[in-house]
Amino acid sequence: MITKFNNSSIYYTITGNGPALVLLHGFLLSPTIWTDIIPKLATKNKLIIIDLPGHGKSKYIAEIHSMELMAEVVHSILEENNIEKANFIGHSMGGYISLAFAEKYPSKIETLVLLNSSSEADSEERKINRNRAIKVIENNSEVFIKMGIAALFKDEKQEEFQHLIEKFSSEAFQFPVKGIIASIKGMRDRKDRSSILKNFKGYKYMISGVEDPIIPISSSEKTALTTNTKLYKVQSGHMSINENINEIVKIMHFIEFL
Repeated sequence: MITKFNNSSIYYTITGNGPALVLLHGFLLSPTIWTDIIPKLATKNKLIIIDLPGHGKSKYIAEIHSMELMAEVVHSILEENNIEKANFIGHSMGGYISLAFAEKYPSKIETLVLLNSSSEADSEERKINRNRAIKVIENNSEVFIKMGIAALFKDEKQEEFQHLIEKFSSEAFQFPVKGIIASIKGMRDRKDRSSILKNFKGYKYMISGVEDPIIPISSSEKTALTTNTKLYKVQSGHMSINENINEIVKIMHFIEFL
C-alpha cells in the first residue's frame, strides 16, 4: 500500500489477522529484516509493516527525519486504516520512533517492544560521530553504507553473516542519500525518553543482543533496571531478529505475540 505524507510516498503492507502489531525497522535497513518472522507473527496478529521515510521504497520527507516526525508517519497510517490501538516492535531506530509515538499517543500502544534499541539520547561523542558520518555519506554514500551495515555485526561474526551484509547493503544503495542523512540528523537530535519508557502504562520489553556492538548489553541492563522494563538477552549482535531467529520466536511466545 502507499500513503502520502508531506507529498511524499510512504510504503507499507498489512498482513495477518488479530490485534494490530506495528513493525518498525532500523536505520539503513528495510522491512526485509522481518522476512523470517512475518509468517509466524501473522498467524495471531494483523501486521502493519512500514518502510520508514527514506528507507525501503519510501521517499524522503524532510531535511530532518526527527523521531517525532516519523512517529507522525506511523500515526497517519494507523488513522488511515482505522486502527485505534496497536502493539509495537521497534528495531534500533524503529525503537526510538516507537518511544516518540508512545510519548504523544500513550493510549494507542498496548505493548511496546524495544528490539536492539535504547531510550537514551546520543552521547556527545556519538553526536560528533553522526556529523562525521554525514560528511562521509556526502563524499561516498556506498562506502558509508557498506561500513554501516557491517558494523551492525560483531567483527568476528561478519564473515558468518556476510550474506546478510551484502543483502542489506544492496538494498540500502537504493535509498535516497538525502533520506539517509535526514535520519542521521533525527537520531543525533533525539531526546532522552527514558522517563517515557519508565512511565509507560502498558506492557514493555527490551530484547538485546549480548554481543551488540551498537548498544552495549551493559547499557541495556541499566536502562531496563532504571525504567522497570523486562529485559530479554539474546546471543547475537545488533541484528537479533536475523542472527538468532529461534530465540526471538521463543520470546515472541513469552510475550504472547505467538
